[in-house]
Amino acid sequence: MNVSVRLFLGYFLMLGLAAWFVLNIFTHEAEPGIRQATEETLVDTAHVLAELAAPEVVAGQLADGRFARALAAARGRSPQASIWGVRKDSIDFRVYVTDQRGRVIFDSAGLAQGEDYAQWRDVARVLKGEYGARSTRAQADDATSSVMYVAAPILHDGQLIGVLSLAKPLSSVMPYIGHAEQRVKRAGYILLAASALIGVAFSAWLSWSINRLRTYARDVSEGRKADPPTSGGRQFSELARALALMRERLEGKQYVERYVQNLAHEMKSPLSAIVGAAEILEGKPADDDRRRFAASVGEQARRLQTIIERLLMLARVEQLQAPEEMRRVDLGELLRRCVGERSMALQARDLRCGLAIDAPLAVRGDPFLLQQALLNLLDNAIAFSPAGGNIEIALHRREQQAEVAVRDHGSGAPEYALAQVFDRFYSLPRTATGKKSSGLGLPLVREVARLHAGDADFANHPEGGALARLVLPLA
Repeated sequence: MNVSVRLFLGYFLMLGLAAWFVLNIFTHEAEPGIRQATEETLVDTAHVLAELAAPEVVAGQLADGRFARALAAARGRSPQASIWGVRKDSIDFRVYVTDQRGRVIFDSAGLAQGEDYAQWRDVARVLKGEYGARSTRAQADDATSSVMYVAAPILHDGQLIGVLSLAKPLSSVMPYIGHAEQRVKRAGYILLAASALIGVAFSAWLSWSINRLRTYARDVSEGRKADPPTSGGRQFSELARALALMRERLEGKQYVERYVQNLAHEMKSPLSAIVGAAEILEGKPADDDRRRFAASVGEQARRLQTIIERLLMLARVEQLQAPEEMRRVDLGELLRRCVGERSMALQARDLRCGLAIDAPLAVRGDPFLLQQALLNLLDNAIAFSPAGGNIEIALHRREQQAEVAVRDHGSGAPEYALAQVFDRFYSLPRTATGKKSSGLGLPLVREVARLHAGDADFANHPEGGALARLVLPLA
């Protein structure tokens, strides 16, 4: 499973458990909390009503006095109140009053007149001088039929003369409880959805950062040029820079080891020839032999010089992540210049070079490196063309790319060699001399092409000879 998916699932699991815990606690505490708030209001109201009822209890006029008429009038009102989205159209309360023995002397609902309520918790506790309250179901099997009762003492000259109990049905506050639970659940779902979106965004960002590092690591492992990703957070940037530094150090070590081995291998043959010729020259050979061996020493020295120069240039190009100089380069003009520079080599072998340019095409790149790549393609074609043959150079557009095709009319390359012509130091015998070159020309061409976000390939032409191509993106 993807590490980002694992992090997201873990994050969402923890968040979900926390949200469930909070929602569960709230939904279980909502009803008790509203009950407590209602009870606190009932306490205040009961004590106010007890003070208002006291004079009429003393006078014995409670049942038909102003207090009873006021309660009856209040019960008949319609408040038409909207409280947090809940509509209230009736007055939901009941008031009953008992004497100092607990017998009901007044009931606003007319239900318990004359009954003994001395054993009910609200009345009994107040008669003992304590706080009295109770909650009783009107129907034993229906929790929503519960009624809250809060009692207050009725006092006259500091003496207890009765108890007033104020009742409020729970059904009148249940809409507020349900409304509060719905709002909390809605907010919880929104929170979970928002948290999920944040988790998805975080996971996507993390996956993007990790994938960039993975892509960079793959490019490095496959030898492709790549810049270390520097976005995605400080830690990812530091990790990318650490990987880049490790890559540079490892590549530098491997690069030096590989090139030293290759250079030693390629220099062994010319050096052996030079040493052998020098030993013969020390013996004072005949003039013809002396000239022949001296010429061999010069030829092998020039070969060593060519190997070293091309190897240094190839090493410099391979170490570049981007061209050192980027400017607009006219490929047609550059090709004409390259043909002009190789005019002596063409004349020496009586070769004709045709240049076909469909239209002016320009690329952005390093003029010097591009010229070296084109010269290497042309040198390769000259070396493998038969004397008096033709070389065809074509420049044409292919979608958003410029393609330079260089064809010779030689014997082409053996099939087994086609997959290796771009390998360092791999070379085939030249047509004119039968000798091998440095084997660094085509590798340099491909490195220059890749440095400019292009490509190079080599194949045998269907009609004979070889065809080398350099493809570059247009400016």
